[in-house]
Amino acid sequence: MAGRRVAAALSVALAVLIAVVMLFPLFWMLASSLKTPQELQASPPVWLPAAPSLEAYEEAFRVVDYARAFLNSLLIAGGTTLGILLTSLMAGYVFAKHRFRGRDFLFNLVLATMFLPPIVTLVPLFRIVESLGLVDTYLGAMLPYLANAFGIFLMRQFIAGIPNELLESARIDGASEWTILWRVVAPLLGPAIASLLVFAFVFHWNSFLWPLTVLQSERMHTVVLALNRLVSYTSAVRFQNVVMAGAAVAIVPSVVLFLLLQRFFIAGVATTGVKG
Repeated sequence: MAGRRVAAALSVALAVLIAVVMLFPLFWMLASSLKTPQELQASPPVWLPAAPSLEAYEEAFRVVDYARAFLNSLLIAGGTTLGILLTSLMAGYVFAKHRFRGRDFLFNLVLATMFLPPIVTLVPLFRIVESLGLVDTYLGAMLPYLANAFGIFLMRQFIAGIPNELLESARIDGASEWTILWRVVAPLLGPAIASLLVFAFVFHWNSFLWPLTVLQSERMHTVVLALNRLVSYTSAVRFQNVVMAGAAVAIVPSVVLFLLLQRFFIAGVATTGVKG
């Protein structure tokens, strides 16, 4: 009994330690955004501002057009996420519930694309987008990423667990494959859809390399590119609180999305773990 209590106490202590390590950068970013330049340069470091100030936030919004950058990021990350969800559902359903020659080879080929470093495909993708006349457009920023191998894999794993008898019953009732996918299969994939939404939105909200390549005018820049301009503008140490304020604003949509979907997200991750 004593051994179990010690093990439980150690588990709690380890969990608390991991949480502190993971949350410390977030705490430091928020605290620094409210400090004065003098407090940022103080030695030893000042943990909490004596008089929290929002001046750094005002300066960040004055230097870059955050409203426009937020709109661009919402359109690009939101549109790309919806595209990934649509293509992943359809491809996952086909790979999980339809048998055809070369199915396993094609599925493995899709999975293999997950291991390609993004830098390898950067130039070919840019040439394709450029040939289509989509450079510096929303569609050009979204088009190469509307299908995602991880999303297809995730949906395929969840859909494979749905009983075939359920789908056969729908076919006997005269439902088409499209109806079965959206009326029977999709409603059973709440945790998987929530997980994919969070993963895809956060990834494309924070994406830097491809937007930097294809979005060439400041008017089309996303939040991450605006933050990069802010870092260049505030390269002097005394303006680090402005960069921290810009970073704090940039994470708001991702945090809100996670809080809204956390129940489904955790259920989805837990179910994936059970499936192995």
